Amino acid sequence: MTDKVARYINPYTDFGFKKLFGEEANKDLLIDFLNAVLPLKSKIVSLTFRNPEQLPDNNVDRKAIFDIACTGEHNEQFTVEMQKARQKYFKDRALFYLSFPIQRQAQKGDWDFNLNPVYLVAVLNFTYDENEEKQKIYRLVSLKDQDGEEFLDKLKMVFLQMPLFRLTEPELQTRKDKWMYFLKNLEDFDEIPSILREPVFEKAFSEAEYYRLSPLLQEQYQRDLMAYRDNVNVVETARKEGEAKGKAEGLAEGEAKGLAKGEAKGKTEVARNLKGMGLSLADIAAATGLPASEIERL
Repeated sequence: MTDKVARYINPYTDFGFKKLFGEEANKDLLIDFLNAVLPLKSKIVSLTFRNPEQLPDNNVDRKAIFDIACTGEHNEQFTVEMQKARQKYFKDRALFYLSFPIQRQAQKGDWDFNLNPVYLVAVLNFTYDENEEKQKIYRLVSLKDQDGEEFLDKLKMVFLQMPLFRLTEPELQTRKDKWMYFLKNLEDFDEIPSILREPVFEKAFSEAEYYRLSPLLQEQYQRDLMAYRDNVNVVETARKEGEAKGKAEGLAEGEAKGLAKGEAKGKTEVARNLKGMGLSLADIAAATGLPASEIERL
């Protein structure tokens, strides 16, 4: 028996993300999304797709990060990313790749260094905030001085931590809320929610309908969906295997002391696996209960 195919595709896949936002025919969807999540002085009216010259150089990045690069009518530079896996030095990486569209503006000869604005929008299928009390669904990063006053308005980064978004349909207030609600729940919808019954979202739902795809595109999507699901299961599998190993060792010793010892070994095994995947010490500590100092020694 085969699994039931969802009516709408998963936007966290490479296929789904680019189907919605990376096709010329759907450029209006991308424009509406960017206008909703970016703090712009004037609305984006038109965009031109460009080749993403800052593509990652390694296979891990290519599997975990999907990029769309485009230029606004006033030469603003936009990079939109879907990131489905946590990476070590995540913030550093974001800043590094955002430097490329800045450097690309350099001109030969006499040049006054006047830059066009550069924007990054990163849709994250994970949380990077280490302290729960400081977690933010939407985070806008810009260049400010020690008093919180803007130093330069030509570089802005927006991070959407999608696992933290839990608003229900009656709670949606802004267009940003609607887009995040759409992306978070698209694969689970059987029909269009009443609050999203407007032209832009109706088009998005139509483009995302699985059975409207050709058989070739359906096959491509299924491959991407399988890769996505495999990635989601990596951390959970590591956790379960480590805990099971520890409990088995403890039970084999046949006493409470042995059980505790085996569970401790299991936690160590989980921590070692998660550390190898590049998770932060804080996240590993939260998942295993081990102190950061012990995790560092693994």
